[in-house]
Amino acid sequence: MRRRVLTMLVAVCVAAVCVVAGVWQWSRHAERSATAALVEANYDAAPVPVAQVLTPALAGDDVWRPAAVVGRYVDSPVLLRGRPVDGSPAVHELGVVEIAEGDLAGSFLVVNRGWLALAPDAGLPPLSARPDGVVELVVRLRPLESSGREADAGQVYRIAAADLARAGVDRDVLPAYGVVADEDGDPAVALTAQPRPEVSIGINLSYAFQWWLFAAGSMLGGVLLVRQPDVPASADPHPTPAARRRRPSAEDEEDAIVDAQEAATASAPPLRRTDG
Repeated sequence: MRRRVLTMLVAVCVAAVCVVAGVWQWSRHAERSATAALVEANYDAAPVPVAQVLTPALAGDDVWRPAAVVGRYVDSPVLLRGRPVDGSPAVHELGVVEIAEGDLAGSFLVVNRGWLALAPDAGLPPLSARPDGVVELVVRLRPLESSGREADAGQVYRIAAADLARAGVDRDVLPAYGVVADEDGDPAVALTAQPRPEVSIGINLSYAFQWWLFAAGSMLGGVLLVRQPDVPASADPHPTPAARRRRPSAEDEEDAIVDAQEAATASAPPLRRTDG
């Protein structure tokens, strides 16, 4: 009985772990699918005024949605590090735009103007020239990121309000940033525009079903082991050769024959002697 209980307990624990792993893989699949659907729906949509999308927070359904911004650049650029593009080292140029029109006039929006390739041991590339005066932008909006590790002066590793403040941006920025699609009708001068995000659904769904199959197999294996009959404690499941029945040898067979003949002779009646 104890063996059966322990067997089923182990099977249940293994199955529970597999179920949890499968649920996590399923959540990753759902997250990737939702992100892919969002990019597909919003990335190529027609631009709308930025105040229509930022109120001032960015709704989850509006991520990557193009927005039109009219304003002017203020403060010095900030470099975004540790963000490779297509697997190659790159440095991104961040700017702060003071919005000049609409309900958000006077607010400050962080924008990613584009990126430059970063050659090994060549130092940072020179910053690009920014338009003077009022500029018309089309940006794709994304929420600000969580704060990261501290970088050198004028640089950040995350597009976060606290990190930008450490880098010298003394502004109360909006809780979203824009990826520049065009600047006065063209991409930012001397910068490469951000590539379209490639969102792969991956194989998390397949992994989820595999984990759940392992869970079912664990429970089935436990049931099969429990249904096996118990071996009595006194019984030896692996008898030694000495304990196995020995086949009679030729001498044993000969002794048995002699014993049988002697027994037959002893039981036979004595023969009577007749004269004549």
